[in-house]
This record gives sequence, C-alpha cells and structure tokens, in this order.
Amino acid sequence: MEKYLQRGVSASKEDVHNAVAHLDKGLFPKSFCKIFPDYFSGDADYCIAQSSDGSGTKSVLAYLYWKETGDVSVWKGIAQDALVMNLDDLLCVGATDNFLFTSIINRNKANIPGEVIAAIIEGSNAFVEKMRGLGVNIHFTGGETADLGDAVRTVTVDASIAVRMKREDLILTQNIKPGLMIVGFASDGQATYEEEYNSGISSNGLTSARHDLLSKYYAENYPETYEPSLNPAIVYCGSKRVTDTLEGTPLNIGKALLSPTRTFAPIIMQMQKELRGQIKGIINNTGGSQTKVMHYVEDVRIVKNNLLPIPPLFELIQRESNTNWKEMFKVLNCGTRMEVYVEEQYAQQVIAIAKSFGVHADVIGYTEAHKGVEVKVQSTFGEFLYS
Repeated sequence: MEKYLQRGVSASKEDVHNAVAHLDKGLFPKSFCKIFPDYFSGDADYCIAQSSDGSGTKSVLAYLYWKETGDVSVWKGIAQDALVMNLDDLLCVGATDNFLFTSIINRNKANIPGEVIAAIIEGSNAFVEKMRGLGVNIHFTGGETADLGDAVRTVTVDASIAVRMKREDLILTQNIKPGLMIVGFASDGQATYEEEYNSGISSNGLTSARHDLLSKYYAENYPETYEPSLNPAIVYCGSKRVTDTLEGTPLNIGKALLSPTRTFAPIIMQMQKELRGQIKGIINNTGGSQTKVMHYVEDVRIVKNNLLPIPPLFELIQRESNTNWKEMFKVLNCGTRMEVYVEEQYAQQVIAIAKSFGVHADVIGYTEAHKGVEVKVQSTFGEFLYS
C-alpha cells in the first residue's frame, strides 16, 4: 500500500472513518447508505436514503484522453461514473426507483472549456434517459458548476442522490450472518443495456491505475494532471500510452480505463421483484474493493473462494505496477464488483437474473461464524486474510 499512500490516497480511509465516527449514523448504523426517518411527511412507514460520491480522479484520465485525441465524448462517461457511484450504493439498501439526483462540477476554467461542461451535462441526461427506459426513474434536480482555479487543476465531477422508500423494502447489512451464499456480479463484459465492452474498472483505484500504467510522457506534457509535490518516481511510472491496444479486449488502454462505471440497477430491480424479502445483504465493492464488506458486518467471516475471472485490464495493472495480489484485491474490484448475500436455495435464481441482462454471475463464496470480522480471499495467487 506504500505507493498508494504516497500518492495521497487510502483504500481503507481509517482517518475518515474516525473523523465521522461521532456523527449521527441514521436509523441503521450498519446500513450501506445513511438512512433517516421521513422528515418530510413524518410517516413512520417510510424513510429517506441518501448517498454522495463522484468520479474521483477518473476525470483526470478523461482530460488526458481528450487532450490526446480530441474526443470530447469521453466526458459523458465521467457523468455516468458520478451518477452510478451513488445509484449503486443506494441499490444496496433496496432502493430501485424515483431517485432525486443533483450534480456538482468544479473546474479550472483555464483547462476545462464550456464544451467539456456541456458534454458532462449531456452525459448525465443521456444516462437518466437510458435508465428511465429500463424502469429506473432518476429525476435530475439541477446542481452547481463552479470555477475553482486555485483549488482544482482540471475538473471534478460529483453527485448526490436521495430516495424516499418504504422501510419494509430496506435491505440491511445487519442481516449478513453465518450460513449465507455470496453471489458476485461481474464488472466487465457487455450488459444488454451497455453500448460497448466494459473493462470493469469502475471508479476506484484510478490514481494507482493511471500512474502505474501510463508513461512519463504524460508528466512531461500534462503537469496539470498531478500534484507537483509528489516524488517523481511514483508519477506516471508505467510504459503505456492511452492509445495503446489493451490485449484481449476491443478497447485501447485509455478507453478501458475510462469504461463508465457499470450500474446494476436493472438487475437489482428485477431481483427485488422476484425475491423481495429474501435478499439478506448487498455490497458494492467500490472503495476497499473485496474488503468493503468489513465496514458493515459483525462477528462473521466472509470467505471468497471463487471470485470471478480477472479481466485483462486488472492483469495489466498488476504486471505494470508489480503490485502484490493482496493489495490488488483491496484497491481494485478485479472483476467482481457487486455481491449479493442470500440463502443457498435462492443463489441460482439471483445468478439467472443477472445473466438475463448479459452480466456474468456466480457463487463466489459464503459466510461462516467468526469472532470479529474477517475477509478471506482464496485465489490462484494465494490466500489472503483481511481483518
């Protein structure tokens, strides 16, 4: 984790968790998203769930690709990233419809012109329309675009989403107990609702991926894309250019790194229709990746002994960076992003629902009794314990 920390990033974010430890954790402290009473109506049968997140440093990759190729369309995917990082977290508490979405774009006007802002906003609208056609209604309530040249070197794209839902429909991670099967959903491939192959990268670990894959060419030509106080040895220390081919995929490396974060909303919506009340927990493996679940459970060991195949992009990142696999599984989803916890008799139905949308899924592990919290990853690269 040393290089990750030197670049100003933390996969576990212990200091952040400590900073917010005293704050109101809502109705269900271990829920995947913060859940509050329905303060608006006072109806005890309803609640409000809310999430705030963004595309992270993926916007820097979009900037590099746009500057190198002139392809402004890559910014549309960044808008989807910011949206989905919130939407799919809310899926984890059982929300599937009527989301209220607002966006926050901070830019350095010297580097980010109006055409980029327009492309980002267009990308948000296009994604909202696509989801509406699939029965997932997202209502765009507006947002803020600010010029913060002293604070932002290129652009940041963030979002916040809230939803009102029935308490009886909530899926709470407090129900993840020993004796459950874990069904994993692939982050890569091409879902029926996606326009092209998805590398599976989502929007986590991009600081590491960008610097470990891309060459010094980008440090020399685009100094605005990294913090100048960083040790030069950890800045763009790979061998690749964004236009290089990513073997085993139809994408170049730039497009692979910029694959829009996949939403599992249509799948979770169908799963809620067929298996309402039978889903014990859902975890979105974003920050913390295969160890994400550790923040939401108590006295259980999560055994992952059958993770889905690792997509080509993650294999390339590992080779270029020489990162050990224990760290890889903590920083990047490595092909298994969403995981659903169910009793054994429902596992195959969950898998079938995912596959009906073109998303590969399989039983990736199980839960067992344990004092404390532990994740055990058993892979062809070794067995790794996280606690």
